[in-house]
Amino acid sequence: MKLPAIDTARTIEHLTGWLRARFADAGFTQALLGLSGGIDSSVSAALAARALGPENVWGILMPYRTSTPESVEDATALVEMLGIHSFTEDISPQIDLYFEDHADADPLRRGNKMARERMTILYDHSKRLSALVVGTGNRTEALLGYTTMFGDNACALNPIGEFLKTEIRQLGAALNLPERILTKPPSADLWAGQTDEEELGLTYDEVDPLLVAMFDQDKSRRELIAAGFAEAVIDRTASLVLANAWKRKPPPVAPRAE
Repeated sequence: MKLPAIDTARTIEHLTGWLRARFADAGFTQALLGLSGGIDSSVSAALAARALGPENVWGILMPYRTSTPESVEDATALVEMLGIHSFTEDISPQIDLYFEDHADADPLRRGNKMARERMTILYDHSKRLSALVVGTGNRTEALLGYTTMFGDNACALNPIGEFLKTEIRQLGAALNLPERILTKPPSADLWAGQTDEEELGLTYDEVDPLLVAMFDQDKSRRELIAAGFAEAVIDRTASLVLANAWKRKPPPVAPRAE
């Protein structure tokens, strides 16, 4: 199953208008976001630059010592293309200092710590610059739970959160993002050789149509199999969706006793 192409021109116009309105409602003129060199943050940055003007957008590069040089190069190329402000905050010292006392931490713990460290940096500079933090997470990640609570999923507003990863690629192409950003394997760049799809055990091309069939079309497992989806892919996707359902809800608040 292949998803139909979105109307990128209409979508970009809608999202830039939405961003202008939300910033005006909040009384802010400056936007701030983390730039990883990946397609999601690049699309959010490009939309913010169109909506607010590049002079009002700040991109922060926050590499760790194991981050690939290509990630920094791609983020820098995007900054130059868009004409936005940028600076770099190396998160290696604080991450390494913390894990000196937690040497047994696995890669997932370390990755979560990095994601949350980056968000604390963004919010510190958000206060300094009087800028709203723009989100960079997509719908595929949210549905699968491939996101860190109070890390990369934290933001003041998110222009791309309702779009699947494959739709983000379409927007990136329409926004004329650099070719390497459009074509490289998606990665959180948390350790050498890490890729989203290998870690998920799913490709975005196969899981995005499945998510639409599951959530938007409410198809049963039998209907999904009849539509041509592999059983292993259905089961893997369903397990991730169910296991991470709590991430898609605000924290529960206990009611007062009656």
